[in-house]
Amino acid sequence: MSKIKISELTQADVDRWDAFVQRFSEATFFHRAGWKEVIEQSFGHKTHFLFAERDGAIEGVLPLGHVNSLLFGNNLVSLPFCVYGGIAAENDEARAALQQAACALADQLGVDSLEMRNLQPRNEDWPTKDLHVTFRKEIDADPEVNMMAIPRKQRAMVRKGIKAGLVGELDEGCDRLYQIYAESVRNLGTPVFTKQYLKNLRRVFGDACDVLMITHEGKDIAGVMSFYFRDEVLPYYGGSITAARAVKGNDFMYWDLMRRAGERGVRIFDYGRSKKGTGPYSFKKNWGFTPEPLHYEYYLVKAKTMPEINPSNPKYQLFIRAWKKLPLPIAKIVGPLLAKDLG
Repeated sequence: MSKIKISELTQADVDRWDAFVQRFSEATFFHRAGWKEVIEQSFGHKTHFLFAERDGAIEGVLPLGHVNSLLFGNNLVSLPFCVYGGIAAENDEARAALQQAACALADQLGVDSLEMRNLQPRNEDWPTKDLHVTFRKEIDADPEVNMMAIPRKQRAMVRKGIKAGLVGELDEGCDRLYQIYAESVRNLGTPVFTKQYLKNLRRVFGDACDVLMITHEGKDIAGVMSFYFRDEVLPYYGGSITAARAVKGNDFMYWDLMRRAGERGVRIFDYGRSKKGTGPYSFKKNWGFTPEPLHYEYYLVKAKTMPEINPSNPKYQLFIRAWKKLPLPIAKIVGPLLAKDLG
């Protein structure tokens, strides 16, 4: 049998890389080759998309992004701006070869750490964060079945949105979503990305990415960008403004997305990552979703401890409180300068 060979993704390899990701069950939407272009063009970070092949056939992939920031450290991540990542390989030999190559690359680059955002534990001897969970649940083609699967109190919130006359509509652009999203994350004390990042996601992923806007009396109050992969939908960048609270805009938005996805043949609703003990964590549990642990593992190079770049870190609390008070036009100018390194 031939030996495994590790190569780095080029444009000529994109189709067979994505064919592997599409067919291999361990791979996720965040293993798609398009993320290389999105990350490089949106944020200027160097990427290293490694794949293991034997006799011309890909047996494993590992997308990596190098985020080197004066404020937030120097880290190699699989994958920045993505909630899942790590090695997707169909055998132990390919997995071991990719991991060895990634560790060697981390050493060569002299990073603080190599971070693998795994769905399953892979390295018992690596430091691991017990911070994030994900929420995934099966949905039905019948909207009424999905509605009745929502716990009673949360179902009442959805019905309030329906009664308030909220309307959901797909939008071909990103301008409306960006306005809502920028205000929403500012209110949470988080820097916003550039609008170009959202445009790049839509351009690169095409029909696998859409934007759902929610209006009340003709005015935008909420919106979400979602990804589609196999039979899954992943609402990813979403937000709402203050006016949405009274009419349960967030609740209606995710219900309308679930309804639309079920009717188009999607069978898994991936509510995505949340930190334990936070408001989004409780919100998703209230929908009847069960939290599943995520296993973020670290190979430490120059760092002595795992990086703590998240809002739960006490040293960021003063910044978060100040950011919430920032005028929105200023937040939209300054935010992208910081957000590009918060992968």
